Amino acid sequence: MNWPSFTEVMSRRDEVMRRALDINYPDLELGRIVFDYEKLMSICKYDIHEIMEIQRSFKVSNTPLYELPNLTRLVRRISEPGKGARIFIKDEACNASGSFKDRRASVTAHEAKKRGYKGMVAMTSGNYGAAVAAQARMAGLGCIVVQEVFDSMGIGQPEILEKGRKCEAYGAEVWQLSVGPELFYVSLVLLEESRYFNASLYTPFSVSGIETLGFEIGEEVIKKYGKPPAAVLVTHAGGGNITGTARGLIKAGCSETQIIGVSVDLSGLHMASDHDFNRKSFTTGHTGFSVPFTVNPDRVDVSRNAARPLRYMDRFVSVTQGEVFYVTEALVQLEGLERGPAGNTSLAAAVAIAKEYPEDAIIVVQETEYTGAGKHPTAQLTFAKQMGIEVSRGNPLESIPGKSIIIPQHPSQIGIKDLEMKSLKMRYLNTVLGNAGIKSYDELKVDEEVYLANEVRVNPGGLPELVKGSLN
Repeated sequence: MNWPSFTEVMSRRDEVMRRALDINYPDLELGRIVFDYEKLMSICKYDIHEIMEIQRSFKVSNTPLYELPNLTRLVRRISEPGKGARIFIKDEACNASGSFKDRRASVTAHEAKKRGYKGMVAMTSGNYGAAVAAQARMAGLGCIVVQEVFDSMGIGQPEILEKGRKCEAYGAEVWQLSVGPELFYVSLVLLEESRYFNASLYTPFSVSGIETLGFEIGEEVIKKYGKPPAAVLVTHAGGGNITGTARGLIKAGCSETQIIGVSVDLSGLHMASDHDFNRKSFTTGHTGFSVPFTVNPDRVDVSRNAARPLRYMDRFVSVTQGEVFYVTEALVQLEGLERGPAGNTSLAAAVAIAKEYPEDAIIVVQETEYTGAGKHPTAQLTFAKQMGIEVSRGNPLESIPGKSIIIPQHPSQIGIKDLEMKSLKMRYLNTVLGNAGIKSYDELKVDEEVYLANEVRVNPGGLPELVKGSLN
């Protein structure tokens, strides 16, 4: 292939993306700030039951919802009397490729085939690549997966390598790149050359596919226990997991269920840094992705992101790497479930958050993922030591991302750190208003006030304070 220049490719970005998705994003724009979010979501023309039918044809959905009684008993032993909610987990490892990402990929594959595309291109270092590869295989479509894998020394993180092998096992063409700006450039070139469908994580097809996950959780908990879950914990990265799960819960009648986003604390590490790239043990579901995508959701490979986490998230907490490793082992030892790190990020937070709720409350960790050689704590911790990270037992709060991983010595040491929602909302508003050149609240039009209030999930009366704070 004769590669065109970076400048040349980027100049055709909008044209390539439009052809690769067949979505005319300019039709959604309603002014300086406002776009029609629900119109974007309605581009995926299927209702929740039609999506379920699509997913069943792709060996996806209807996954088990397990109560974790032994873990719940452990939590109650370290809780105040009468506290310690029942902990449940939605076992998404039972989907075709082993994660909830199959829900996204199944609807995307169905739509790609329906629109006459011959294949799909996915940009991902995670489970989504394997999901797209598996669903493409079932739909009879070609598949190209573009991964950011190596640092400048050619060293790859074991979890990413594991996922690359899985993509190849499903017959995908896998492009493995070094950390840097070439990921999007290479993807654009491949989209242009192949004329394949853009299987972006941030389309209405992808996000609508996750709605069935929230819907199944809400419907099953209400049917079995006569009430909605008090809280659903969602591992948060790009925002689609929170958005889709929350929308599905609302459709199941669980509008009062608290939506709690959870990320691994990797503060201080820069995700585009060659030095920092391999100094983390979690490739997704961490603050290096979740915070930037929360405050600037449209920094993605499509013009408007269907994932809008601030519209749906009630609370956002972080846990440490060591706490996730501890809970991963606890899940095996107490419940006989060996699962990968993504869902266990939320499970670690559930151990701490369950102590806040009464014993009759139900909290749900909304996903698990398959595990494998590269995902296993042994591989991850061995790699961390090879990269010069100190691994020890003790107080996880003393760990420093990129320098140390401290695994708790006792479950009582598992905790959470709340990220201030007000601050995140003001950072989002600062980005949006700055891009539009708006310098005061008085410059906002009525429709912009309504839109922004929905975007940051605040009563319109509370918007002026947030806007003024964001501009100071």
